[in-house]
Amino acid sequence: MNKELLRYIGMRFLQFLLVIVIAVSINFLVPRLLPGDPIESLIARLQTSGGSQEMDVQAVTDAFRAKYGLDQPLINQYFNYWRDLFRFDLGVSLSSYPQSVSQMILRALPWSVGLLATATLIAFAVGSVLGAKLAWPRSSHLIRMFVPALMVLASIPFYLLAMILIYLLAVVWRVFPPAGGASPTLIMRFDMASALDILQHAMLPGLAIILGSVGLWALGMRSQTVSVLGEDYITFAQAKGLSPRRIFYRYGMRNALLPQVTALALSLGHVVSGAVLVEVIFNYPGLGALLYNAVRGQDYFLVQGVVLMLIFTLAVLLFIIDLIYPLLDPRIRR
Repeated sequence: MNKELLRYIGMRFLQFLLVIVIAVSINFLVPRLLPGDPIESLIARLQTSGGSQEMDVQAVTDAFRAKYGLDQPLINQYFNYWRDLFRFDLGVSLSSYPQSVSQMILRALPWSVGLLATATLIAFAVGSVLGAKLAWPRSSHLIRMFVPALMVLASIPFYLLAMILIYLLAVVWRVFPPAGGASPTLIMRFDMASALDILQHAMLPGLAIILGSVGLWALGMRSQTVSVLGEDYITFAQAKGLSPRRIFYRYGMRNALLPQVTALALSLGHVVSGAVLVEVIFNYPGLGALLYNAVRGQDYFLVQGVVLMLIFTLAVLLFIIDLIYPLLDPRIRR
């Protein structure tokens, strides 16, 4: 590993740490800069809506004040907040008191990461290959017939596509379950039966994400490949008599992938927000459904924890994509 690559990785890591520090600081300051007492305000609203009739209000108030040290100076609260984050201690849920926010997030995180990462990578890979094939002059007419369908899929929002899939594949044909992450009677084990049941429930939300984004990746990759095919090095490779397959994959598709990976990094926030809607529609037990229920239950501290986890996950994904850049184009190391 040369010095240029090490310097590039170091700069990207510092950028990653800066993003985390800024996000955590904003997440810390927003509830504390709001006027009034957030704890008393939230509990009062829960009591008004009838959501905390059996709750010991004084015990909940004392627990939250002790946890967040609201009677201490702001700078002490800030350092205490960082100390708790290093221990993954995000406090206690207000709507599910005394359940901890960390435990609720840890239960939902594997569902979201598994669904979002798998569906996004599949959509990116299929869309990129299909888009490059659409631009390649030697491609068959069958592949070119996908363009109208891809245009339609790219224009349909995630939530609308999800409802269409539920109607067709869960109500009309009953191929997949309409909602949930697993069967209610399933006992979670590391065996094939549990894996197949979870996979069956993940098919519809995953398919909604894939179909809703594969068209965008294909259309973007097609335009990038068309530009690359007009470059002089493609003409030179053809003049040297290299095989069309090698020219397509080694010189055409590889060079067109770099802007595509950049688009992936820029659109990850949109993918995450779309996945949140899909999880809510399918009642999938991930971070999106957890965030939706926290908002409905006016559980501000759970909302704060979930948003922080989404920001951290997005920052990690962007950092990983930054590390992939030099593998696609070594010139970026300089």
